[in-house]
Amino acid sequence: MITFLRYPTYQLFLTAVLGLVITAVLTPAWIKLLRKEGIGQVVRIDGPQQHLTKSGTPTMGGIVILFTVAIVYSLMASATMRGLIALLTLIACGFVGFIDDYRKVVKARSLGLKARSKIVWQLIIAIVAGLAAVNFAGLGTDVQVPLTHIVIPLGQPSFQFTIGHIGITVPLFYIALVFLIITATTNTVNLTDGLDGLAAGTVTIAMLAYAGIAFRQDRLDLAIIAAAIGGASIGFLWFNSYPASIFMGDTGSLGLGGAIAILAILTKTELLLVFIGGIYVIEGLSVIGQVVSYRWFHRRILKMAPIHHHFEMLGWSETQIMMRFWIISGILAGVGFGIYFMMAARGS
Repeated sequence: MITFLRYPTYQLFLTAVLGLVITAVLTPAWIKLLRKEGIGQVVRIDGPQQHLTKSGTPTMGGIVILFTVAIVYSLMASATMRGLIALLTLIACGFVGFIDDYRKVVKARSLGLKARSKIVWQLIIAIVAGLAAVNFAGLGTDVQVPLTHIVIPLGQPSFQFTIGHIGITVPLFYIALVFLIITATTNTVNLTDGLDGLAAGTVTIAMLAYAGIAFRQDRLDLAIIAAAIGGASIGFLWFNSYPASIFMGDTGSLGLGGAIAILAILTKTELLLVFIGGIYVIEGLSVIGQVVSYRWFHRRILKMAPIHHHFEMLGWSETQIMMRFWIISGILAGVGFGIYFMMAARGS
């Protein structure tokens, strides 16, 4: 950690700037290396036809984002259990995405990692992260319903086991919630990464909200993680905006989705994630609605799912969709941020 940093707000600002600069410096070199090795995106033929021109665009830019966040965190923050859980969850989810990217891009297997395999890996990550948070970071298992005094206790049923002389408590319902949040967020961020700049921009907005919430909770470690991811996403966006020179790949989208999920868990804003990550909820529901409608009623409710492709089919440009989805994401994140501060102000 850089010890001359005495002012937390300055530390957060410098963290975001460092994340931006390091990503902006490393990404061109990564693009050059990927082009030299002939590693590029495989575009699905059943998607929008205009996307076929993107085939071969360098991908796996998420490696640069994850590397940058790890470097910036080590420079700017003191190691804490919650900070390490957040960082390792980001890296673990990103590694699952890397395996998927590697199989699709390097091994030229169009389907990549099977959905079942992804779920198994995400379950393992959720169990490890949830148990570490509850047993070693003092995370509570109660969940507050926003704008109410209702608290849902998820600490029971539970059981215990020991590793050496260390006792581990396993609250089954809370671990199930952690798994649901991590799986849903990683996969919906992955769905959102279907247009140039869309995922990177919306992740930046979510990270801005979580940096503010963590700072309000005096969790500077988590605020620094959020600021580093936000800064790195902006630096990456310079090259990922339309027309993109590089894509983040599943390495980036699954990693960043995992980071959003674990920040919601570690800041005890599990249910507010519905607002702060509201754009991902919309994207996920659009796919579920499309599938259910077609299987049950043999009718499609959208011209194409996820919903950003529906607007492409209506003739909106990628830039229009990206900007309008950013605006919606900002409004929803602002609502979640506002609700959190109302709850914090009245002590609930």
